[in-house]
Amino acid sequence: MTNPTEPRVVVIGGGTGMPVLLRGLKYFPIELSAIVTVADDGGSSGRLRKELEIPAPGDIRNVIAALSEAEPMLLDLFQHRFTNGNGLTGHSMGNLLLAAMASMTGDFYHGIKEISRVLNVKGHIYPIANHSMSLHAEMEDGTIVTGESSIPMQNKRIKRVFVSPAPINPLPEAIQAVKDADLIVIAPGSLYTSILPNIIIPEIGQALRETKAKVTYVCNVMTQEGETAGYTAADHVQALFDHIGKGCIHSVIVHNAPIDQSVRKVYAEENAEPVVYDMERIKGMGLQIIEEDIIDQSQSMLRHDTTKLSHLLYSMI
Repeated sequence: MTNPTEPRVVVIGGGTGMPVLLRGLKYFPIELSAIVTVADDGGSSGRLRKELEIPAPGDIRNVIAALSEAEPMLLDLFQHRFTNGNGLTGHSMGNLLLAAMASMTGDFYHGIKEISRVLNVKGHIYPIANHSMSLHAEMEDGTIVTGESSIPMQNKRIKRVFVSPAPINPLPEAIQAVKDADLIVIAPGSLYTSILPNIIIPEIGQALRETKAKVTYVCNVMTQEGETAGYTAADHVQALFDHIGKGCIHSVIVHNAPIDQSVRKVYAEENAEPVVYDMERIKGMGLQIIEEDIIDQSQSMLRHDTTKLSHLLYSMI
């Protein structure tokens, strides 16, 4: 049962940044909802999407795993990826389960709800849409690229992204969650392929503009080749504004501690560098800046620190 007095927190996103946020937040006394992108078209997700005409399950699978309080063994099984076997290679067990549940219940969202029940998930998980959708990017040179996995490969500057088929029918529960929230968190992640596919859907953008909730954006720490090369923090925010209009975000969370040289080297090989936080420009956009050391530096890949970030977000409520 949900406790009516608990603050309502909605996290919007996809990719690797979102589960990190959710893993920490699930332990707080909040009513937690995750609105997750389903525009992925690569790997196991993409294959199931094409074959079964369901929304891409991969990001949803990772969110279920992050919010689940099931036995570790069961979660390992859910996240298991087959490495051999002709038709199964590359598929993950969780994606197959989600596809099966969607087929059994006749509905992707109902399938998610059933699996969430079985895996003892804390909070609500909403796919942004209950049907398959594709992501497209218009590049600054005018070319149009289709497919979430193909967009970063072009290594061109992205002018805008859009989804098809139009109109996308967003899940009504997702829109309601945004309207009713006390705090909305736009998760860190690939700007154009994980975050924007959710919020460019007109009804979601409108709900973000109309909600009484505080809306905060957890800015990426590193740039991403093919998506945000050379982007400052304000450039990230400007991209959000360009797609959904000003006034929909109130604050930006930025990491304010130095990044280890050895970690920078690893990223430099992928042509990624620390995002420059151009504070004055962000303030000039009318946004509050929240600075905190929010990175887990114990790994070779930079990840937001689950504990630090969830405490920071909870303190904002």
